[in-house]
Amino acid sequence: MAKIWNKGFDANKLVEDFTVGKDRELDVRLAEYDIIGSMAHIKMLVKIGLLEADEEKTLHRELQNILAEVRAGNFVLDVDAEDIHSQIEAMLTERLGEMGKKIHSGRSRNDQVLVDIKLFLKNEICRIKENVLQLFNLLQLLSEQHKNVLLPGYTHGQIAMPSSFGLWFGAYAETLVDDMYTLVAAYRVADQNPLGSAAGYGSSFPIDREMTTQELDFATMSYNVVAAQMGRGKTERILAQAMSNIAFTLTKLATDNCMYLSGNYGFISYPNELTTGSSIMPHKKNPDVWELIRSYSNRLQSLPNEISLMTTNLPHGYYRDYQLLKEVLFPAFETLNKILEMTHFMLQYISVNENILADERYNYLFTVEDVNNRVLQGIPFREAYKQVGIEVENGTYQPNKTIKHTHVGSIGNLCTKEIGEKMAKVSKEIR
Repeated sequence: MAKIWNKGFDANKLVEDFTVGKDRELDVRLAEYDIIGSMAHIKMLVKIGLLEADEEKTLHRELQNILAEVRAGNFVLDVDAEDIHSQIEAMLTERLGEMGKKIHSGRSRNDQVLVDIKLFLKNEICRIKENVLQLFNLLQLLSEQHKNVLLPGYTHGQIAMPSSFGLWFGAYAETLVDDMYTLVAAYRVADQNPLGSAAGYGSSFPIDREMTTQELDFATMSYNVVAAQMGRGKTERILAQAMSNIAFTLTKLATDNCMYLSGNYGFISYPNELTTGSSIMPHKKNPDVWELIRSYSNRLQSLPNEISLMTTNLPHGYYRDYQLLKEVLFPAFETLNKILEMTHFMLQYISVNENILADERYNYLFTVEDVNNRVLQGIPFREAYKQVGIEVENGTYQPNKTIKHTHVGSIGNLCTKEIGEKMAKVSKEIR
């Protein structure tokens, strides 16, 4: 199969293999979006007179056939195909003759690739959104289910003040709202049509970019054709940061689970089949799933930096450096979705210890409560603080374990409904 940029001579085989890299295998993920982009493009070509209506009808029908092959898993790149774009054009030419070559009029492979990637990224963001919402809903449910079960709170790794499982689960739910804000920002950047920017400097054809924007269901377009090409790399970087933010939340949640499951804490437990044992210590229940979630999450947090380093110091315009973005970003989608799904799976089976604070080691959790109670009785705060401190030092401190937190967001007022409304509002922005 001749390369679409062929000028009568072939590239050195070593150079060709090096420059193509993993593009062939990764491009298969873009096949569906390349076809959808081509359908919108040829419809626009009819409007501006570069294609006859009957030709567009024939091309559209054959593109639909190829799309069906892609969705059925029957689409493969030929051995000599350079990429997905040349493969589809070659298939059309083979099946329809010279008509197949007309689909490239008025566009460059640069804006063709950009359209494919942006459509693909929008779809992947929607996948991530659904998995985040699934985890969010479970955390909300667990927060309400265990809202009256007290849990030690820690600062500096030391016993600090009373918390609750309701607060703990609810905190991660609301943190996912913050992560959704950044995911929405990435979606807005991806939801701009670059088609028509060609190689970055537009086209002498009177192409209708408004039409293709509507056909491809983009919210808007990247108007400036240079800016459209400058979006390559930046879009991926912004999305990588949003994914890293979610991974940051999962890292902390996984670490908490590993800690709380250990024998020194004993705050939670999981069924034996969800933990692993030791080859020599029969008592062990290792949190291997949570440890791997933590490690995968930590690796994902390097993604923005990796993309940044790959695209730093590049002038405007297209460079082959951008090709490697797919190698780091595409597998990251699978990783993030996998650990979101595993986090949800594990939390479905969590059991909480309802009698943690019966242990005397947690008596000092209530010192602040006692200081505040004395202040309410008219004792100045500094004096009340000193009194309780002396009792602690003398070993005479006796806690009052009655908790009366009622302010917004506290143990007695989790605001689960309000947090749910925040998530519902922001998640609607990803469609």
